[in-house]
Amino acid sequence: MENMQIEEIRIKIDGEDDSEQLFGNLDVNLRIIQDNYDVVIVQRQDEIILRGKEAGKAEEIIDELVAILRSGETLDTQKVNYVISLKEKGLSYRESNINKDVICFTHRGKAVRPKTIGQTSYARSIKANGIVFGIGPAGTGKTYIAVALAINALKNKEVAKIILARPAVEAGERLGFLPGDLQEKVDPYLRPLYDALYDILGREAALRLKEREIIEVVPLAYMRGRTLDNSFIILDEAQNTTREQMKMFLTRLGFGSKAVITGDITQIDLPKGKKSGLIDAYHTLDDVPGIEFCFLKDTDVVRHPLVKRIINAYDQRTPKDSCENEFEDEKEELDQDQ
Repeated sequence: MENMQIEEIRIKIDGEDDSEQLFGNLDVNLRIIQDNYDVVIVQRQDEIILRGKEAGKAEEIIDELVAILRSGETLDTQKVNYVISLKEKGLSYRESNINKDVICFTHRGKAVRPKTIGQTSYARSIKANGIVFGIGPAGTGKTYIAVALAINALKNKEVAKIILARPAVEAGERLGFLPGDLQEKVDPYLRPLYDALYDILGREAALRLKEREIIEVVPLAYMRGRTLDNSFIILDEAQNTTREQMKMFLTRLGFGSKAVITGDITQIDLPKGKKSGLIDAYHTLDDVPGIEFCFLKDTDVVRHPLVKRIINAYDQRTPKDSCENEFEDEKEELDQDQ
């Protein structure tokens, strides 16, 4: 088989384009492209020179990045990596309608938008359905997007209250006897929900709404016996619920309410022999109208690039257990869609 011919492609950089953002701090974006393709990138005044067997592919990525900047979006390393991962699947970032819909604005005025195809589909499913399950690995924005949509619904007077719940299951650790009242004892389990609230609303505004009980952050056990009308309810870390707890939570839904259930089936901390309520819910409710299951994947990770690599490394080394295999068909369908 003959070797591919080494190409040389020159790309003119328009003076109106933000070359500093295109190249990245210390040319980090160009280095990412070089790490993924057999190409050497050289900058010369108002042009970029691409040399290598995959110069054509690198040119397509740069064209995508330029188009993103011209549309008014910003570039960061996560977005550059995501553009490359989509291109490898024959997809285009700019043609995927990502980052078009603003969910809400943070207290600093920053727009909160979906950043991946999976997140875009997830956000649209939440808007369209009464109950949505968001299933995927750490860092895919399952909780953050749900909280952002809940805050948007509250601001638009679509709901009168936001309720955030989590099962109080220890993640392989023993917290021991904690001081304080009951709320203070369970607060460590609820910290990720507080973090999302503070980031979007600001600490002071979030605490004011919490004091007025417009926002509740509670352990799942507190939900028993309640009927929740006109509320946006989020159950986080749902992989650590039992079947009975999941049924209890889902039957709290009242008139004018919406529920989002998030979880990561690879991080189940239940005692051995206990089946996850999240997995059981899929087999029980998959065909129920008005209930949607959204599966996010490692390409939807929007944390530090190392998080995606860590997830992939663990997936490759750890044999798939029964709970993961139960969702294998859905993961394959998601791969085909993305």
